[in-house]
Amino acid sequence: MKGIRRKEKAIESKEEMIAILEKSKYITIAMCQDNVPYLVTLSHGYDRKKNCIYFHCAREGKKVDILTKQNTIWGQAIEDHGYAVGACDHLYATTQFKGKVTFIEEVKEKEDALRIMINSLEPHPQSVIEEQLTEKSIQRVHIGRIDIDCMSGKKAKKVIIQL
Repeated sequence: MKGIRRKEKAIESKEEMIAILEKSKYITIAMCQDNVPYLVTLSHGYDRKKNCIYFHCAREGKKVDILTKQNTIWGQAIEDHGYAVGACDHLYATTQFKGKVTFIEEVKEKEDALRIMINSLEPHPQSVIEEQLTEKSIQRVHIGRIDIDCMSGKKAKKVIIQL
């Protein structure tokens, strides 16, 4: 993987990259079929123990068709710190990742994945878990797992004017 040109913007800490994955409410992943790129944005949950990202989706559709045939993806999670008015600059932190997608059928892992996603996304996760995490809902849901092969990060925390 080619290094980043602006070294002062590189995130070197794996912990900082993981924090971005945990804090962001969505990720965007890119995939490819027949040399044509396809991009989707997904809500997700990051599992520290397995260094993977979980997402849920429909059991059929373009994304599932592509990932079933070619499961390698490139993705991004971003923290948007806003546009710097008058400076023509944008402040952010991002984690880029490469990985492989597997669709999960094992009930225990599906339940764990749903708990991770609910805890990541909901302000009051316990009530959602109690109301919606049923044996039927776990059986019905389609869960994808992105096993992360590598990560990199980049950030712009302050405006740097270059003339």
